[in-house]
Amino acid sequence: METAIRGRLSLSPNTVFNPKPGEKRSLCRGPCTNRGVLMAISTTGPSKGGGILEKPVIERTTPGRESEFDLRKSRKIAPPYRVMLHNDNYNKREYVVQVLMKVIPGMTLDNAVNIMQEAHCNGLAVVIICAQVDAEEHCMQLRGNGLLSSIEPASGAC
Repeated sequence: METAIRGRLSLSPNTVFNPKPGEKRSLCRGPCTNRGVLMAISTTGPSKGGGILEKPVIERTTPGRESEFDLRKSRKIAPPYRVMLHNDNYNKREYVVQVLMKVIPGMTLDNAVNIMQEAHCNGLAVVIICAQVDAEEHCMQLRGNGLLSSIEPASGAC
């Protein structure tokens, strides 16, 4: 018969777990600092001792937090930013489309043409909405290729 006992154990690489039936031993020598390891102890036979440790399941939690869910919930999500393309009287339409496809990852020909046309007709077009760091990078690349561009928070007015 095989019995599984689950509990929190703090083991160092030098600690040997081989209790005799009825013995209560502390597995921790000195201060126990590694309390985030969950181990399964499997014994064979009724009360025969000689336990075998299975592969540990490591929980990554911060002291004071209850679970991984709480950790994810507490992280702040960076607000999105819009990369805006401004119309200019210097660049040809074909060049604008080529630059958009080169600078923006995943930009298709159809999307690039639509963005270029919107900027040409309305004076302004949204190129992409992304994190602030990426928006700044895209804006600088567009400017580096001679296009007028800017960024603004996506949560602002349209």
